[in-house]
Amino acid sequence: MILALAMIPSWLFAQHESGSPYIFNRIPLNTDAYVQLPLGSIKAKGWLLKQLELQKDGATGNAELLYPESSNLGADSDWLGGKGESWERAPYYVKGLIALAYTLGDPGLKAKSEKWINWTLDHQQPDGSFGPVKMKDWWPRMPMMYAIQSYYEATGDKRVIGFFSRYFKYQLDNLDKQPLSEWSKSRTADNIEIVLWLYNRTGEKSLLQLAEKLKSQAYPWANIFTGNQFYHYGDDFHTKHSVSVGQALKFPAVYSQLNNTPFYRDATQKGIDHLMRDHGQSTGIASGTEFLAGRSSFQGTETCTVVEWMQSLETAARIIHDAKLGDRLEKIAFNTLPAQFSRDIKSHLYYTQPNQVYCKHGNSGFDEDYDGALLLSPYAGMGCCRYNMHMGWPYFVKNSWAVTPDKGLAVIAYAPVEVNAFVAGGVPVKLQVMTNYPFEEEIKIKVDLKKASHFPLKLRIPEWCKNPQISINGKTLPGVKTGQIYTISRTWNTDDQVLIRFPMEVKLSSQVNHSVTVERGPIVYGLKMDARYSIRKKHPVEGFFDYEVSPSSAWNYGLFLNGKDLTGTIKVQRTAMPENPFIQSATPVKLTVTAKKIPSWTLAYNKMHALEVPRTPVASSEQTEEITLTPFGSENIRISNFPVIGVPEKAGKTFKENFSKATLKDWLLYGGSWFIKDGAIHAASNKGSWGYGIHGSKAIAGNTFFSDLSYKATVQLDAKGDAGLIFRVTDHVIGSEAYNGYYLGINADSGQIQLGKSSNQKWTVLATEQQKLKTGKAYKVMISAKGAEIKVYFNNAVKPVFSVTDNEFKSGSIGVRAYDALASIDNLEAKAIK
Repeated sequence: MILALAMIPSWLFAQHESGSPYIFNRIPLNTDAYVQLPLGSIKAKGWLLKQLELQKDGATGNAELLYPESSNLGADSDWLGGKGESWERAPYYVKGLIALAYTLGDPGLKAKSEKWINWTLDHQQPDGSFGPVKMKDWWPRMPMMYAIQSYYEATGDKRVIGFFSRYFKYQLDNLDKQPLSEWSKSRTADNIEIVLWLYNRTGEKSLLQLAEKLKSQAYPWANIFTGNQFYHYGDDFHTKHSVSVGQALKFPAVYSQLNNTPFYRDATQKGIDHLMRDHGQSTGIASGTEFLAGRSSFQGTETCTVVEWMQSLETAARIIHDAKLGDRLEKIAFNTLPAQFSRDIKSHLYYTQPNQVYCKHGNSGFDEDYDGALLLSPYAGMGCCRYNMHMGWPYFVKNSWAVTPDKGLAVIAYAPVEVNAFVAGGVPVKLQVMTNYPFEEEIKIKVDLKKASHFPLKLRIPEWCKNPQISINGKTLPGVKTGQIYTISRTWNTDDQVLIRFPMEVKLSSQVNHSVTVERGPIVYGLKMDARYSIRKKHPVEGFFDYEVSPSSAWNYGLFLNGKDLTGTIKVQRTAMPENPFIQSATPVKLTVTAKKIPSWTLAYNKMHALEVPRTPVASSEQTEEITLTPFGSENIRISNFPVIGVPEKAGKTFKENFSKATLKDWLLYGGSWFIKDGAIHAASNKGSWGYGIHGSKAIAGNTFFSDLSYKATVQLDAKGDAGLIFRVTDHVIGSEAYNGYYLGINADSGQIQLGKSSNQKWTVLATEQQKLKTGKAYKVMISAKGAEIKVYFNNAVKPVFSVTDNEFKSGSIGVRAYDALASIDNLEAKAIK
């Protein structure tokens, strides 16, 4: 127990001697919430420790050398009293740095972090504000508050409580004069969480007033999540900005401590359900480049989004106690997070894609289209991620276990760690969590106690596991059920051992275009490609480069499966556990499966990524091959959304959509975005975007394929530009003319109805008709396409406004399109004609 006691922050012993080792929610807050263990109480082991060590030797440990400018992390930073304008960058960095420093117990990292903390604490302004004097923005102070809170939890520094008390008084006095706006308005949960943390330590009632005021000035996130209203705010992009959305996922849970009603307690999960239905990706997170981007195999996820989703899930799990939250946290942490980094954690990707066949410099047409977004670099994309990413693994460690109000411990996420805590009202305990999970099925928890003690141990049972088993000292426990929190309340003795088994079956999950992802436990598997790395740039800091990564082997495979029974079809290969399981050649679990190449599945027009995954089932006459799948996070290029080989669906006969179900699940979005509101599909405002894909944005009805057809809809333009219907469309991807097929659009500004076609990115006008058109008025359009003859009807007229003959495109999908327009389209109806 000497080692265990040494791992508990020393200041906590004084607090323990005064009566309570941990501080839980005070009345009137919800008293069921767990609390974080103080930073440093949980130590990473095994493969998880290796990730932290790579961070220390890589991106985090060298950040101040990589970004030495005054407006970044230089000595002249305004967060050190200098003349720079670091805004959120230094606080982001310090938030992750201090968590890494005290989790590792590393003196060098501690000294780096304390330089920033000490300046902030020692230079609070007389009115209570803190940080750079000339910076009036509320938002950048929020991540710095997390850093200071973590520092206090690790050290017990007595300056912190008074510091926060003065600042929150300043906030309460000034929020009416300077309300929350933009980033602070969207990320308010961060602020509220620290306010409530301080309330629990001081009991100061004005802090509850402050929490309510902050909530009243924030975006109504509980309403947005419950009502799927991410795109309902017009030109205001914050409610659709993927990082802010991920950060706000904690908002309803945090506020539910003040208002413990089902509306707030359920809103986080409802938001996740809407996000996954309309924007979900194979690794359990929503797309966002940077705005929510629909279900897609090539739209990416930003590194900031990944770490913010993780923190939100960690926070929500302590308050809501829903096993699903921990399941999702693990899936994101074990797949998306390592995929964002190079194997040595010296470079990162701004966006990571489910199907990523290249990491390279260039534009992809994303809403926020940085030319370095898909480049593996310490400088990838916009600057935010290179500072915010440092908290990912350290926060996962420090939030993997929590303390419960009934004097026990609860697991949030499983990984190899050592937990040092007080239980049973003050008895020191060390839990050694010995495991190679998620690569292996067994988790052993060895208990080390100073004396026999009665306390509960709460274990999360994953929803993916069909037959979970738990035993204590060899005796199997009854009633262990999938998807629940299983509580073991007993008297524990030193050397007691809990053995947990989560048998992992290989399964398929459905993705965009009916493609599939192969999963085993919480790990998603992708195609093993032979990756070729080329150095694009060498940076002044030794060992840091910009890399382009390309495949030197085929990637365009479809899985050749034996129906739904995967027994024997997908084989599991196990090898010894390496030091770092996120290196593809050494990863301890690989899968093999038969597959066939799909020659028609090629790169997109921009050569930056693959075309959308073909709709399943897809035909292939190629030879059957055996391919290898490796963990999603074990390489920076992979295919994780696979089509399945089979007999393609026949051309559709009917399609009808009035959007009464308010779901985009079966729609494919390309450029800009679309959303459902009031029974219509709307082209969203692209204010704040600049990617070329926002022009001519498309939404394809994913389960449609027509040859000869009639196709009609009601179209309303709400601003200049044109919008209408696309049909007989194939090879659709981001870009105005990045599709092959026909488009009928109406334009109130020019007063035109126009039919044209896009062929190999070249637009050709086929016919134009002048009409008196107005914005804000609904018009009915209908297309009749039979063979080469295409007729267009307007507002229920018996005679077509024009008829053309063109036989370039004979069949394809249907959908809607808008070119620089705000528009709504409703009552879509298509029928095959003979």
